[in-house]
Amino acid sequence: MTHESLVDDGWAETIELLGGEELIAGSARETKAFLRPRGVRSATDLLRLTLAYCLGKVGMRGVVAWAAASGIADISDVALLGRLRNAGPWLQQLIGYLLKREEVGLAKGRLIRILDAPSVAKAGVHEKKNNGLWRMHCAFDLEREQFDFLEITDQSEAELIDRVPVVAGEIRIGDRAYLQAERIAKVMAQGGDVVVRAAWKNVRWLDASGKPFDLIGHLKSCREEVIETPVWLGLKKKGEPLKMRLIALRKSEAATQEARRKINKEAKAKGKQVQPETLIAAGFVILVTSLDQEEFPSGTVLKLYRMRWRIELAFKRLKSLIGLRAPPAKDPRIAKPWILAHFLIALVTEPLSQELGVSPP
Repeated sequence: MTHESLVDDGWAETIELLGGEELIAGSARETKAFLRPRGVRSATDLLRLTLAYCLGKVGMRGVVAWAAASGIADISDVALLGRLRNAGPWLQQLIGYLLKREEVGLAKGRLIRILDAPSVAKAGVHEKKNNGLWRMHCAFDLEREQFDFLEITDQSEAELIDRVPVVAGEIRIGDRAYLQAERIAKVMAQGGDVVVRAAWKNVRWLDASGKPFDLIGHLKSCREEVIETPVWLGLKKKGEPLKMRLIALRKSEAATQEARRKINKEAKAKGKQVQPETLIAAGFVILVTSLDQEEFPSGTVLKLYRMRWRIELAFKRLKSLIGLRAPPAKDPRIAKPWILAHFLIALVTEPLSQELGVSPP
């Protein structure tokens, strides 16, 4: 089944996979995406047109012509454009329905979620010159091998470890971008734990007495392959520092040299000087975690973080399934629905491909 067939001969099945006509229509009314049947008879027909445009390759006029020839709708390209501009919240809500967690899944142990925020380029010469991006903030449920949160923003919105609503008892895994002491504190306050990769700077490292902790000096003085020590993260605002576990894995000599080569190459390209501490830190994988040491020893924490590759693999799989690329429209009201439509169909097609044993190329 291709994504084109989902809006053609497989449309009836698509409606059922998305929750049925009643749910689709109710969501359209609630988000005000479909209030009057002007040229389009129903919310499901509007969704069909939206997906046909976003997933197809014939453009707005081609979709309008196809709709008229098929008896689906009698609408101009300008009118359809207006409809699409209001479709973002609707598609977001439909995605929310598909991502909604079943309570039975929480009974199988602690929820493990991997956070990431891949991006696609914005349309337009000006945006390309200024590195304009659409950022897809996602959470990936490791046990179910499924995305369970999605929010689209532009490049002005940073990756935030507390952006995703916390499920009490969950373990949240993120890369260096998510090392944010105040926001980690919010996740922990709501009953979540974190495993986050750390850089040697960009955070206030403290010891038990509240004095600065010399991370680089500590790494240099240790000879073990795996180093663990308690550490505290200082908060910018008032509040007690966060007690965490610092876990550092010493890299192999070959991996260390490769990491340092890349750092020096990037610094040279930017005309910057590399700090000696950066080259020392390049010899380690450094993590901080709030997990209990007895329940999650250092080796287990390192294995948890290694699972980050699963979300990267999931994105590659989705791209091959749905052909996600940069949206052609400059208007955010069109660009966001474009991305959301692809994710909507991905959530429908991915379980089907797994069930049928279809492997993406």
